[in-house]
Amino acid sequence: MENDAKIVTAKDTLLDRIGRFVAERLGSETSGYEPYTPSDAETLERTLQPGDVLLVEGNQKISSAIKYLTQSTWSHAAMFVGDACGNPKEGSERLQLVEVVLGKGCIAVPLNKYTTYNTRICRPVGLTGDDRRAVVEYMISRIGMKYDTKNILDMLRYFFPTPPVPVRWRRRMLSFGSGDPTRAICSSLLAQAFQSVRYPILPEIHRVPGHMSAQSTYSQREILHIRHHSLYTPRDFDLSPYFRVVKPTLEHGFDYKQLNWHAPQAGEDGADAQEAAALQAHGPEETQPQE
Repeated sequence: MENDAKIVTAKDTLLDRIGRFVAERLGSETSGYEPYTPSDAETLERTLQPGDVLLVEGNQKISSAIKYLTQSTWSHAAMFVGDACGNPKEGSERLQLVEVVLGKGCIAVPLNKYTTYNTRICRPVGLTGDDRRAVVEYMISRIGMKYDTKNILDMLRYFFPTPPVPVRWRRRMLSFGSGDPTRAICSSLLAQAFQSVRYPILPEIHRVPGHMSAQSTYSQREILHIRHHSLYTPRDFDLSPYFRVVKPTLEHGFDYKQLNWHAPQAGEDGADAQEAAALQAHGPEETQPQE
């Protein structure tokens, strides 16, 4: 038996190495990325609740392909699980996000991993406490699930940032070859977690004639059909009518009157003395545009 195990390991080694190489190339960052509003880990931690979905605007090569195929700014999604991962080891950071990463599988990471990216919080509205815990436990139980790097063809599709395919086929292209959950993109596992408690994301709605009623000739009822998890993308949580967008800067009190604006001096960036004086006296919100 020991010899058989060694043989199996030897057979997998070459493909694993090639798969890891491809995954590393796809995971390499592109140059020139600069976030508009970089995330602050402390502010995010104060705002996030277990079960919240954190969308990320990535700058990796695979990110470009996902953003193009989904026609969205969001290329990655992770779930905030709070302290469900337990206390961190001495000298290490608290792991509060669970995500699926190409080449690594399902892992737990600290919040500050995305401090240099644009992010968005999507919160499932009305999710009960029991279902919230169930969703978090679902994600925690998948930690360690490996990404099958031996399926090279499954990863090669991401080497084309703008593949020449019709719009109606782009979402299908994301799920091509990804029937196994271990090869799914990040949002697929999150979709499975919410589907486990029958919480909707973007269900297909079919309206069919219902029973007659006194109020109308025919009533209509909605039947919600949950899409296959491999068809979900990060932007679906943003578009979902059942997830609320939460902005940390607004959650903890925002007063635009307290903002400190830069008052340009005369001659700076084309500002004249009159404009500079107006900014200093009244603030930028009360200045009038120059004719």
